[in-house]
Amino acid sequence: MNIIVAVDKNWSIGCKGKLLISIPEDMQLFRKETTNKVVVMGRKTLESFSNGLPLKNRTNIVITSDKSYNVKDAIICHSIEEALEEIKKYASEDVYVIGGETIYRQLLPYCDMAHITKIDYEYDADTRFPNLDEMPEWSIVERSDERTYFDLEYEFLKYARK
Repeated sequence: MNIIVAVDKNWSIGCKGKLLISIPEDMQLFRKETTNKVVVMGRKTLESFSNGLPLKNRTNIVITSDKSYNVKDAIICHSIEEALEEIKKYASEDVYVIGGETIYRQLLPYCDMAHITKIDYEYDADTRFPNLDEMPEWSIVERSDERTYFDLEYEFLKYARK
């Protein structure tokens, strides 16, 4: 299973329910990686999308404890355990965990690949991703050249579980 996320230099991922920044090339990578695949997210992440609708051309699995929650074109799971059972129906390499913080933390132990856009900036943030550089079971296996979006530098990193 994969995780895909953009983080700043402190591994921050969001503030007040929004992404820290939208970098067009990062969005393109996200689309390229996840289109025609399975995306797993929490309810708040789904509701942060435009119109709160599932992503097109993907199988959307939404995790929420709200038993009455329902959304068209999404598979609703009410626990991590239920989501893990649902995920078994798909090829592991086709599953991408896309947030938010709680879902990332709960599903990271089940992932063996992490696609990280690392932004060389420190944002004001209230949500964070676990720092993979401090976790001995993870190592960088691919690194892009440094890129620039206006005055912001970033790179694409791929981490693999050892």
